[in-house]
Amino acid sequence: MESHLAVLLPLAAVWLTAGALADGLPRLDRARTLRRRTGQVLALTGAALGLTVVVGVAGLSSDGGTVVDRAAAGLTLAVVPAGAVAICAVRRMRRLWAGAGAFATAPDTPAPHGLRAAAAHPLIGLPVQVTGLATLPAVVVAAMPELMTRTGASGPAITVGVLGVAAIGVRHALRHSRLAEQAMPEPASPRTAARPLHV
Repeated sequence: MESHLAVLLPLAAVWLTAGALADGLPRLDRARTLRRRTGQVLALTGAALGLTVVVGVAGLSSDGGTVVDRAAAGLTLAVVPAGAVAICAVRRMRRLWAGAGAFATAPDTPAPHGLRAAAAHPLIGLPVQVTGLATLPAVVVAAMPELMTRTGASGPAITVGVLGVAAIGVRHALRHSRLAEQAMPEPASPRTAARPLHV
């Protein structure tokens, strides 16, 4: 077992936990629960980003061949989705957290469909989940270094990963679209629209 697995495993666990919690945000139908869970996802995402940056900076400043340097090299695949998390997802999470706070004065206040549609936006859950998935190859290789010698295993793994990310993205888009349609106001009936005003 490679020693840099001790660095990669907790980092992957934090990313995957944040992704799993972010995926469940649109299913929460109470504003207070949505605000609390969004705060948890925001905290986990911030911790994961911080750990990723620390490992990356430590790997760049080392001479090479150290535990942190090997861990940083394994996180190369996660750099782009982690950047999308920092640029897009965190800002949307903070807005969702603040928006849920406006409705969370009572414990049983329902979460509006518009708020749940915002929680289902692909730029909230998708970058976090993709970053979590992007850390898994490094964890697998660190746990089973003999896989590095099997060149035939990388092609199917990449194909499965790309298909998995595409499926997650389509799922997020469909769910967001459905909740956004429910949040739209009902059109006024022709009878109500044509009724004259009496003064």
